[in-house]
Amino acid sequence: MSSLRMTSDLRRQLILSAAKRCFARNGFAGTTTKSVAAAAAISEGLLFKHFPSKAALYAEILAEECEADPDLAHLLGLPPSTGTLVELIKGMVGHFMQICDGPDEEEAQRLRLMTTSHLDDGEFARLLYTKISDLIGSVFTESLESAVAAGDALKIGDEPLNLFWFAHHTVLMAALSRLPAVPVLTYGNAADLERQLCQFILRGIGLNEAAIATHLDHEPSPNSGQSVTAESA
Repeated sequence: MSSLRMTSDLRRQLILSAAKRCFARNGFAGTTTKSVAAAAAISEGLLFKHFPSKAALYAEILAEECEADPDLAHLLGLPPSTGTLVELIKGMVGHFMQICDGPDEEEAQRLRLMTTSHLDDGEFARLLYTKISDLIGSVFTESLESAVAAGDALKIGDEPLNLFWFAHHTVLMAALSRLPAVPVLTYGNAADLERQLCQFILRGIGLNEAAIATHLDHEPSPNSGQSVTAESA
C-alpha cells in the first residue's frame, strides 16, 4: 500500500514539474492539460485523476511556491500574537503593492488571472482562496484572538476569518487600481500608501491605536519579509 502511495505521490510531482515548464513557456492561457500530459509522458486521463482541471494544476503550483517561501515559512512559525498579526498584514500589503511597482510581469499576470476568474466561472479563484485559507487562515485567526486576549484589539463579529478576507479584498482592489500602465486611480502621497493601508486594515480588524503605534513601525523579526501572498498566498 505504501509503495502504491509513493508511486501516486511521485507521479503527482512529475505532473507538477511538467506543468511548471509548460506554464513558464506558454503562460496560463497557452497551456493545455493535453500539453502537460504529453510533457509528463502520461495520458490526459491519468492527469485528470490527480488534477481535475488546468486551474487546479496552476493553483497547486502557486500554493507550493508559497509554502517554499522562507519568509512566509518564518512568519507561519511565529507564535500567535499581536506582533505576528501586524507582520502578516504588513506582508500582505507589501506583496500586493510590489506587484504594481516592480518589474515582475509574471506576478502581474497572476493578479490579472485571479481577477478574470472572478468574472468567469470562479474556479481558479475559488481553489486559490481555499489554499490561502488553509495556509494562512489559522495564523491570522489565532493571532487576532491573542490580540483580543491581550487587550490590543476588540472582537468584531463571530467570524474572524471574514476579517482576513476583508483585508485581502482591500489590498487586492488597491493593487488592481494601480496595475494598468496608466493607473485608474492615483492615490495621494503614494510614498505613505503602504503605511496608510496597514493602518486602515489594522483598525478595521479591531486593533487599537496603542497596539498599532507599538507594532506597525517595529522592525520585523529576523528572516521575516514582505512575501505574504493572497493570489499566490
